[in-house]
Amino acid sequence: MATIYEVSKLAGVSLATVSRVMNDPSKVSEKTQKKVLAAMQQLDYRPNTIAQSLASNRSNCVGVLVSELHGPIFGTMVSSIEEELTRAGKFTIFTAGHSDAATERKGIEFLAGRKCDALILHVEALHNEFFAERQNRLLPFVLLNRFAPGLEENCISLNNELGGYQATRMLLDIGHHQIAYISGPLEWSDAKARLSGHQRALAEARIEFEDDLLVEGDYHESGGVRAMQRLLELGRPITAVVCANDEMAAGAMEVIRNSGRSIPEDISVVGFDNVRWSKFLYPKLTTVEYPVAEMSRMAAKWVLKNVYREPQVDLQYVFHPRLICRASAAAPAQGQKPAPAQVATGKKAGAGS
Repeated sequence: MATIYEVSKLAGVSLATVSRVMNDPSKVSEKTQKKVLAAMQQLDYRPNTIAQSLASNRSNCVGVLVSELHGPIFGTMVSSIEEELTRAGKFTIFTAGHSDAATERKGIEFLAGRKCDALILHVEALHNEFFAERQNRLLPFVLLNRFAPGLEENCISLNNELGGYQATRMLLDIGHHQIAYISGPLEWSDAKARLSGHQRALAEARIEFEDDLLVEGDYHESGGVRAMQRLLELGRPITAVVCANDEMAAGAMEVIRNSGRSIPEDISVVGFDNVRWSKFLYPKLTTVEYPVAEMSRMAAKWVLKNVYREPQVDLQYVFHPRLICRASAAAPAQGQKPAPAQVATGKKAGAGS
């Protein structure tokens, strides 16, 4: 096995320079870094991580707290973070907060107790004040999919309000006026922002926002089922429904079909997230893209730049959504009638249904 002495000899630099390349590369020129890294690769040198930690007072571990460890959004989130940090020679420790304030707080304490160098946090229940009060006492942290006033440089966020606006604006542009909305939990900042965008689009079109055309969901498919059943039971001539995520859109589509109506001929459906299976629903789901992979990698880069002082890392703090038009939304047909009062639940829908 190659040693650090052999690396320094092959690269033509001192032992201290090799150590700086591994522990604090910002203090070494790019040219010298390349020489040292090339020597390490040629010799197949593997640094002793324990010795590195002692020398640099760092564990080379990053703690990651997400809401869940499963599902299309969080699966993409954790894998993207892990890939980016692994490329930089860092390790990750994951835990889940389950959208509960006490559990999120315990998760942060757990990661801090594991001597992580920094934290990447996707939290939904803890308030911005929690982080503002602890900004100088917590480990270095970056908030993912959260914009917190006063902590702008610690946030990698999505313009959720714009995404909600884009979804409803498209439906208005093709002639819809009776548009229902299924939101996420409204105590969560992303759900509130997406609803705000929907309301802005209606206001621009001089259409009054009606409370009974809003049903609060839970970001799960079953929540979409319950919300769509409630909307159809109103007996209102709804021609379109915007859902705050794709899972609830899948549930809403199941209920619409089981009511004897067609998508989009009778009711258009728009989701949010553009998860990988949304294009396999029938009909293919029109949705707003949440660039979760890119944002997650950016959170990892934030850590590499601000904690490990890696040079030449460009950061983007705010991401913008993009409308993906598919077959589930179309111009309303003429003479549509209100949906029937009773709706069959039917079997559980899913990808490819």
